[in-house]
Amino acid sequence: MNTQLSILIVDDVSTVRSFLSQTLMHLGIENVKEASTAAQCISECRAANFNIIFLDIELPDGDGKELIAQINELSPETNVVMVSAHSGVENVKDAIGRGAKGFVVKPFSPKKIAAMLKKFYPELESV
Repeated sequence: MNTQLSILIVDDVSTVRSFLSQTLMHLGIENVKEASTAAQCISECRAANFNIIFLDIELPDGDGKELIAQINELSPETNVVMVSAHSGVENVKDAIGRGAKGFVVKPFSPKKIAAMLKKFYPELESV
């Protein structure tokens, strides 16, 4: 299992962040950072490169979908996964169209998160 993956969770709801963070820890991923705003997300991206960013669409200071372009500019190799309770086809298409590599609907299960990681990193064994 490659525990060297670096993941950023961007969501303004702390319970969502901690659930996702715990799920990733259970999967053996230790390098997990959290941000609760769009501004924090961008400053984290400037400070480090992440393999995956779980990005909420609705942030207090911005639209997650608009952040995708900025993230892709700062670190093109990052896989941005949108997280939203609104899984309308338009929403998903829009996010993917803007450069998101995946979409997870809230409430999500650890299984869904594991499947998403496996999609990007098929070599992950224990996921």
